[in-house]
Amino acid sequence: MKSNPAIQAAIDLTAGAAGGTACVMTGQPFDTMKVKMQTFPNLYRGLVNCCIKTYTQVGFRGFYKGTTPALIANIAENSVLFMCYGFCQQIVRKVVGLEKTSKLSDMQNAAAGSFASAFAALVLCPTELVKCRLQTMYEMHTSGKIAEGQNTVWSVVKDILRKDGPLGFFHGLSSTLLREVPGYFLFFGGYELSRSFFASGRSKDELGPIPLMLSGGFGGVCLWIAVYPVDCIKSRIQVLSMSGKQAGFVGTFASVLKNEGIGALYSGLKPTLIRAFPANGALFLAYEYSRKLMMSQFEAY
Repeated sequence: MKSNPAIQAAIDLTAGAAGGTACVMTGQPFDTMKVKMQTFPNLYRGLVNCCIKTYTQVGFRGFYKGTTPALIANIAENSVLFMCYGFCQQIVRKVVGLEKTSKLSDMQNAAAGSFASAFAALVLCPTELVKCRLQTMYEMHTSGKIAEGQNTVWSVVKDILRKDGPLGFFHGLSSTLLREVPGYFLFFGGYELSRSFFASGRSKDELGPIPLMLSGGFGGVCLWIAVYPVDCIKSRIQVLSMSGKQAGFVGTFASVLKNEGIGALYSGLKPTLIRAFPANGALFLAYEYSRKLMMSQFEAY
């Protein structure tokens, strides 16, 4: 591309925002089920039971609790992720001694994605904290862990600031980093390997929407299968800290294993894997096509 790095970064950021929006709009109900089942596994016998109870207790809007912070979280995360991904690709090129325009291998792209995810985690953690708390507010209230539930984004934000101050928004940051860094290596690695498979020697840029969506879904499945227990611990820390000081990652992990068994760490895995294909497929489809469109517009001048 003939444009300068600042324009390239702006394109990556905008395309990432488009991808994040598409991801949330297609996958939010499954994400809600995931967080509920992770945090309160004893309340739900499975995905269908969780869906029925959520609809009975809260109505259809219950599936979209936390959509606003989820949108903010995904737009912020993917904007920063894909912007930093471009920078990290250049760093990888320098480390391995490639030219600036050289194509990276699938594993080199995976490494760049892993590095980029560390930056994205810093903007993701606060917004995901608010999202997870909104999604489980009904369960926290009815189980007696909190006196009354907050039903809006602003009420949750005010409660965090009142109880814990600005640093309260970073409950679960270490868990988020433990999930993101290895997870996004597999995410981008799975995506690129899948694209290489579908390309079969052709340029990956020639792939149509179906291979792109399948590749995105495959990348999502690779991520979640590997790091799901870490995500489960993160959700518990972020949600249960509403009722007071919560143990850190190691303490929460040990407590879950001791009191509930290893199976509790995989509560909600089914809706997560179901969500992986439509949500991550939509993410990469929106990202790749919006990025191509913007790059073609700038290259025309």
